[in-house]
Amino acid sequence: MSVHARQEDTKRQTGNAEALSPILATLCKAASDPLRLDIMRVLSHDSFGVQELATIFAMPQPGMSHHLKVLLKAGLLATRRQGNSIFYRRALLKSESEFFDFQTSLFATIGTLPLAEEYIRRINNICEDRASQSRQYFERNVDKFEENQGMLCELSQYLPNLREMLDLTELKHCSQVMEVGPGQGALLKELSKRFDRLVALDNSGEMLAFTKDKVSSRDKICFVQSSLEAYEPEGERLDAVVLNMVLHHMSSPLQAFQKIRHLLRTDGFLLVADLCSHNQEWARSSCGDVWLGFDPQDLKDWALSAGFSEDQSLYLGLKNGFQIQLKLFRAI
Repeated sequence: MSVHARQEDTKRQTGNAEALSPILATLCKAASDPLRLDIMRVLSHDSFGVQELATIFAMPQPGMSHHLKVLLKAGLLATRRQGNSIFYRRALLKSESEFFDFQTSLFATIGTLPLAEEYIRRINNICEDRASQSRQYFERNVDKFEENQGMLCELSQYLPNLREMLDLTELKHCSQVMEVGPGQGALLKELSKRFDRLVALDNSGEMLAFTKDKVSSRDKICFVQSSLEAYEPEGERLDAVVLNMVLHHMSSPLQAFQKIRHLLRTDGFLLVADLCSHNQEWARSSCGDVWLGFDPQDLKDWALSAGFSEDQSLYLGLKNGFQIQLKLFRAI
C-alpha cells in the first residue's frame, strides 16, 4: 500500500471513530443509570405507557418521561402509538448496527437482573386492571356484543380466509382445539364442523353462558370459565388455539403468546385474527378494546419470543377503513 493510500485509510478510520464515538457515549450514558436499567428490564417483557411506567416505579411522570427520552435517543427503546397514547417497548437489535454486540450483551445482562418485588406487584396490578376493565365491559354489554363488534368487522368478511388458514394446519377431526373468547359462538360453530374436541374459554361467566346458548354442538365442546393465564388443560396439550378478534381485549398480548405456547404441543398451531393498528379511540368505550389493533411486526416479535415460527400471514382491507390481519404460527 502506498503512503498516500495509507494516509487516506487512516483518515477514513479516524473519521469513522469520530462519528461513532458520540453514539457510543449516548449508549453508555443511557445504560449508566440503575433506574434506566430497571426500565429496560420491565420493557423486555411487555409494553407500557409513560403513566403506567411512572406508577410501576412510583415516580412523577415528568421524571419518567426524561428517562424514556434518554433511552429512546440511545436507540434502546422503541414506541408504538395506540390512538392518543404512546406505548414503550425495548428496541429490536439489528445485526448491521455498529454496536450490535454491545447492545446484545447489555440486554442479555439486564435479563439476568431480578426485578424488585414492588415492581412486579405493580406490574401485576396494571395487567389485572386492564383485564378487569375488559371483563366488566363484556359483563355489562353481553346483549350488545354482536352489534358493537359489527361496527369494527364481521366474521363473514374474513371467514373464507380463516377456513383457508385452518386447511393449512392439516389438523385431524380428533384434534383438540381451543377458542379463547368465543363471543356469540359463530366461529365455534365452524370449528365444530372440523373438530370433535373443542374448548371454549372465557373469563366472563355471563359471556360464556351467552355463547353456550348460541351453539348446538355442545357434546363436542367443553365450556370453561377461566382467564387464559389461569387455565390448565386436563390431559394432553392442545393441538391448536384460535384467537379470533380477542387479542386486543387482553391485558398483555406477549404473556398471552407465552401462555398459549405452554398449552400447545410442539408443532401445534396458533391462529390469530385481529385488527391492524388504528386510531379509533371510540373502540375502547364502545367495544371494550384494551388495544387499538396491532402492528403486524409486534405480533410476529411476540410469537417468535414465545417459541413460535410464523407460517402464513394475510391482510384484508375493509370498506370502513379497518384492516384485518390473519396470522398462523407454529409452536417450535
